[in-house]
Amino acid sequence: MPATSSRQPGRAGPLAARLLLGSAIALALVAALHALLWRWAGSEMQAGVDAWVASRRALGWRVTHGPAQRGGWPLAATLTLPDVELNGGTATLPGGFGLAAESLVMRVALPRLDRLLVAMPGRNRLRLGELDLPFAADRLSIAVPLERNVLPREATAEAERLRLATPAGSFELRSLRLDIETRLTATEGEPALQLALRAEDVVLPPTPPALVALGRQLERATLEAALTGPVPPGRFPTTKAEAWRDGGGSFELRALTLDWGKVGLGVTATLTLDEALQPMGAGSLKMRGANEAIAAAQSAGLLPAGMVRPARMLVQLRSRVPPEGGPPQFEVPLTLEDRTLAAGRFPLAHLPRLVWPSPPPPPDAAQDPSLPSPE
Repeated sequence: MPATSSRQPGRAGPLAARLLLGSAIALALVAALHALLWRWAGSEMQAGVDAWVASRRALGWRVTHGPAQRGGWPLAATLTLPDVELNGGTATLPGGFGLAAESLVMRVALPRLDRLLVAMPGRNRLRLGELDLPFAADRLSIAVPLERNVLPREATAEAERLRLATPAGSFELRSLRLDIETRLTATEGEPALQLALRAEDVVLPPTPPALVALGRQLERATLEAALTGPVPPGRFPTTKAEAWRDGGGSFELRALTLDWGKVGLGVTATLTLDEALQPMGAGSLKMRGANEAIAAAQSAGLLPAGMVRPARMLVQLRSRVPPEGGPPQFEVPLTLEDRTLAAGRFPLAHLPRLVWPSPPPPPDAAQDPSLPSPE
């Protein structure tokens, strides 16, 4: 007799139904979890904004914005603040500063729920004292860790086709990236702040002539720098600067490079503050196209006629052809002392004095009977 199958007809239907039901329940759970994550991310951003605004207002800043709007579902959680205005003051900037933005758009997306991206679309305006600087960009954003009640330990700012209106004319660059890392627990010799900047295809304003002596097109500029600790406590700039200097603090210019027409420039230096809280230090300068730079400085009135010949002689003595070949490269040590910047023994510039705010009087000075009467 032929073998008969033990599989009973009709059982496939209930099994398929259970599989479909299980899949539907799983999808519903995933959707619910996604909705919870979306609501949580939006709530975290809102709480962070509220806490930051409250802390700034407690310091006397004026912060206003329109009603917050949540969105971004299903790919991200966004919080949009329209008509943002921020005005504050510092001891080192008379008149304070301000920022006005058409909107700030905060965004958190999977898989980086610990990373906050803040974009500034539209037209914006920056105020530094009496200086008013309207600006806009095709893309302008800042990425920071999503943390509460602490300063961000790192931040990345990026811009594409940034346009800035200045009193000297328009300023534009094709791309910009700025990376910042902080470490508030840094000790002597450890970096408390690190910066890395790269800008490409920069178009400078047409004035003043000294700024555009080498042309308005700056192909590339990079900067790598670090501020070593320890980070002094307190809020008053002069006291903090003195404590930072006495604690062995220094500013390390690890690399500053410019590609500007026929001139290529590279600078490294280590700076600190002297007893009068003025910058002092030493470094080195490497340059290609040094003669072109001298001619541009002379035409812009930056180099007196009597110093052109000594400058060219110094370039001739200090220039060498690199081992890999190419045009001669000028290299010379730099020093900054008593506010005089010198290349070798050749003084380049006398810097203006850095003026620090006067320290506030002691709280009880006015009531001290041992002090002489103002009369």
